[in-house]
Amino acid sequence: MFYEVDEALRALVRADVVGSSQVDLAFEAPTREWASRRNAPTINMYLYDIREDLRRRERGLVNSYDDRGFVRERHHPPRHFKATYLITAWTQRPEDEHRLLSALLYGFLRNETIPQELLTGRLAEIGLPVTISVALPPPEDRSFADVWSALGGELKPSLDVVVTAPVDDGRRFPAGPPVEAGLAVGVSDGVRTDRPRRRHRPTEAAGS
Repeated sequence: MFYEVDEALRALVRADVVGSSQVDLAFEAPTREWASRRNAPTINMYLYDIREDLRRRERGLVNSYDDRGFVRERHHPPRHFKATYLITAWTQRPEDEHRLLSALLYGFLRNETIPQELLTGRLAEIGLPVTISVALPPPEDRSFADVWSALGGELKPSLDVVVTAPVDDGRRFPAGPPVEAGLAVGVSDGVRTDRPRRRHRPTEAAGS
């Protein structure tokens, strides 16, 4: 699922932010070693946190119907996971980095969801929105300084982008065949029997 989110983000940024400009897109951890190898303007989208959105968890089973309206199978409702990306711009000048970050901010604000045509794989099959939130305050148990410290790098201007994606576990539970009309239930010697109900013709009048 995360690879599909990566590809959708790549397509969105390429189509709506950088266009045909010579800007590389990377998903590696922006460590000092990585920064030293960089030789072109780069937008880095580093996935560093994954959490389930427990507010959206549902219980029970969901019915799937066939073309006649009968229940064909049942499955668990999708669960939603929040993938958080640290978005940074890397150029030779801070002014150019700020321009790239501004373009990214506008691009994410224009797209509250990833366009359906950019989704692939299971994200496309499930048919539910994949939402985007940008520059929200971090959770209380996490700060941006902590993230940079863990990466071993110096604090740098960044955008925190959260992509919330639905996940289907893929399990399906076939439903039993539908009950057909016209069955009669009887008991014979303590044994239940199901048999078709016979329709009797009305008796013709005598002498007719």
